[in-house]
Amino acid sequence: MGEAHAMCNIGVAPAKLNKVVLAYSGGLDTSVIVPWLRENYGCEVVCFTADVGQGVIELDGLEAKAKASGACQLVVKDLREEFVEEYVFPCLRAGAIYERKYLLGTSMARPVIAKAMVDVAREVGADAVAHGCTGKGNDQVRFELTFFALHPKLRVIAPWREWDITGREDAIEYAKKHNVPVPVTKKSIYSRDRNIWHLSHEGDILEDPANEPKKDMFMMSVDPEDAPNEPEYVEINFVSGLPVAVNGKKLSPASLLDELNKIGGKHGIGRVDMVENRLVGMKSRGVYETPGGTILFTAARELESLTLDRETIQVKDSLALKYAELVYAGRWFDPLRKAMDGFMETITATSTGTVTLKLYKGSAAVARRESPNSLYRQDISSFENGDVYNQADAAGFIHLYGLPTRVRAMLEQGM
Repeated sequence: MGEAHAMCNIGVAPAKLNKVVLAYSGGLDTSVIVPWLRENYGCEVVCFTADVGQGVIELDGLEAKAKASGACQLVVKDLREEFVEEYVFPCLRAGAIYERKYLLGTSMARPVIAKAMVDVAREVGADAVAHGCTGKGNDQVRFELTFFALHPKLRVIAPWREWDITGREDAIEYAKKHNVPVPVTKKSIYSRDRNIWHLSHEGDILEDPANEPKKDMFMMSVDPEDAPNEPEYVEINFVSGLPVAVNGKKLSPASLLDELNKIGGKHGIGRVDMVENRLVGMKSRGVYETPGGTILFTAARELESLTLDRETIQVKDSLALKYAELVYAGRWFDPLRKAMDGFMETITATSTGTVTLKLYKGSAAVARRESPNSLYRQDISSFENGDVYNQADAAGFIHLYGLPTRVRAMLEQGM
């Protein structure tokens, strides 16, 4: 494996490191990375774990596991509120959806984790960071672009692009050889990523797009067929494009999302099955559960139908596509995304109001929408004549608006 180490950073000669901050989950892969880093780079390893709402079970007993693997320290940071307020909510406000379906659950989480790793690297005096992302996925790009943007001098170690370990059995053998406790948890047949926003599923039978997902695969939402037979109404209050309360109760960003996940999951809301184009060039099939996020996106769109004019909605929707692409590609800290975020914040300043959705067996349909800044005027929209809108004026408008059509037709017909 000696020659592979030079591939850590192109053009940089292999060198011993002082201290490395490793993105650590406690699973087999990252447990093996700890002794591998010590053996191959002669460094101390500080394990870092971010709590982005993946659940208590995944965080339980991590310090003991990290130190048993050879780490000198484990740092755990609760990033749930920061994640929702500073990453999820801007994407919600922008209406950012990747390739028509994906609500960017993993894409949004990687930069907040990577940013925290950079902070820890500064705190402990580390000269490198490491992650356990494979060389085939999007996450390696998302992590490393954040490292480059926030601390360009940090070395980046990506073991899956360097070592000879090719699979689970190799990793177990390496762990035993180095006296690393092998996690005894049952290995899932799926590759999953969970945070407070969503849960993704990939792998196994999902690798064939012709296969329907198994019913027992889902964890955040019930099967819509098994959801309650009675609908439930949920009311969401927004201030300047961002949600602040559920059913009249003001909540912090993370608490609000937690509440909507429970409500939406109970009714089978937010399941998405899609084939997407990965940043590295291949297509992949994933199934996502985003109950609370689906409710929020639906409610935000309904509120904007009242508060935004036609041209603003059209420009916002066109920019939302690019915004989503930037986030998906790991370019959260790009000046372009920040500038676009400023635009989104400005145009949604008047998007204050309340939306009520009717949840029933997988669907979230609008029931009521209200805003003090609504551009909808019943007195104008009514079929009855009023003082502001004179129906007779429509004839002149149509003649002028349709003039290009008439001119083209006259040319084609030799008139």
